[in-house]
Formats: sequence, structure tokens, C-alpha cells
Amino acid sequence: MPERMPALFIGHGSPMNAIETNEYAKAWEALGKQLTKPKAILSVSAHWFTKGTRITDAEKPRMVYDMYGFPDALYRVAYQPEGAPELARKAITLISKAVTVDNSWGIDHGTWSVLCRMFPDADIPVFQLSVDANADAQTHFQIGRELAPLREEGVMIFGSGNVVHNLSRVNWEMAGGYPWATAFDQYIKNQMVSGNYDGVLQYKKAGPSAAQAFYTPDHFNPLLYVLGAADEKDKLMVFNDSCTLGALSMTSYLFA
Repeated sequence: MPERMPALFIGHGSPMNAIETNEYAKAWEALGKQLTKPKAILSVSAHWFTKGTRITDAEKPRMVYDMYGFPDALYRVAYQPEGAPELARKAITLISKAVTVDNSWGIDHGTWSVLCRMFPDADIPVFQLSVDANADAQTHFQIGRELAPLREEGVMIFGSGNVVHNLSRVNWEMAGGYPWATAFDQYIKNQMVSGNYDGVLQYKKAGPSAAQAFYTPDHFNPLLYVLGAADEKDKLMVFNDSCTLGALSMTSYLFA
């Protein structure tokens, strides 16, 4: 029987984390060495934000360089694992809402910028599920619930985004976070640690900081899929617990 795999949310931050040596990338590398190798990874990336829910089932998903204005070295990163067509089709049967197969996308930097540090050999099949821009928080959470059985089949549920993601306020010279960014990040962490998942779904209860944490929920919503895939058997580990560049949260959550 496959070993039960974790549900993991990573605050991925700048795509430069794929090639820079810093505390975040080091933590991802250490985590990859600690975890049992998954049979496959189902990634819910903030960078595939679509109308409706979509999934890739390509045998060899293409690598998507969906970022602009970065050094050439970043565009030379090659991370090209196999896909998981059968598992993608299994996922479709588990999700109660309509799901469209869409291989016009592939593995975007929300996925590969982290996995190239966690599992650098690219020898674990990866398939992506999009974040439905039309869905509410409860629907994202419910899809995570429905996908949870895949964990028992050796599939890691991997969400990649940022709890705080306000690019209009990013300060490239700032090491930490603005007070409002830190306040919202702390609010979410408090709800996660206490098991108050409704408090995460109803994130506007954080107060004024919620209005500044993000203007669109594309980077926040992957957390809800991971939260939905977690259950009472899991222990929660919080790591990379910090904000950076003023307006990004790197705080990450592992349910295992």
C-alpha cells in the first residue's frame, strides 16, 4: 500500500527563489529530503487562475515561464517531470463540480520554482489543477476535501501561492513585512494553528489588514485546497514563518 502523503502549502514568493540561495529555498530543500517521495504531486498553483476548474492530464506537461523581466538564468531553469494522466482522470471523478481537461497550460513557476528545490531530480510525476476564479472560498475548500483520498494513494496535495500577495506594495529593499502584512499573516496562522478553519475561509474577519493583503485571491486560494485536504489525523507544521519585500508572506503549512 502506498504511504499516505502530506498536504502542503508553500508561500512561493519571488520566482528568483528557484535560483537564489536563501532561507526559503534552503527550507524547501530540507523538506524535500525529510519527506517520503510521493507517487505523484497534484499542484494547485496561484498562477493558473481560470474561469471554471481545469486540470492537466498530459503525459509530458510543458514547462511554463509565466514571469517577465527577470534575469536570463531564471529562464534557463529546466524542470520537466512526467505527467500523471491516470491520476488526473481519477481526480476528475472525485470532484463534484465540472472539471475541464486543459493541456494548453503545463507546469508554471508557482509549481516548478519550489519543486526544483524540493525534488531537484524531477522524477516525480506532476499534474496541475487550476484555481477557479469564479468559485467562493467554501468551494475551494470543498474541492480539497474531495481530493483528499488521493493522499492515501501516494499523491501529495501541493498548494503554491502566498497568504499575503500585494505586488502593488512590494518593496524590493525591505527585508520584512509592513505592519498590515504581518497582521494578516498572523491572523491566518492563528486560525490554522487553532484549527479554526472557518476563520481562514472568512478571512475578512482579520479586519482592515485583509483589504490590503491581496486585491485578487489567486495566491490565497491554494491554501484553501490544502486545508480541505487535511484532516484530524494530521499534525500541522508551520515553517518559513515570515513576510518579505513588505507585501509578501512566505509562511508555509505542512499537514502530515
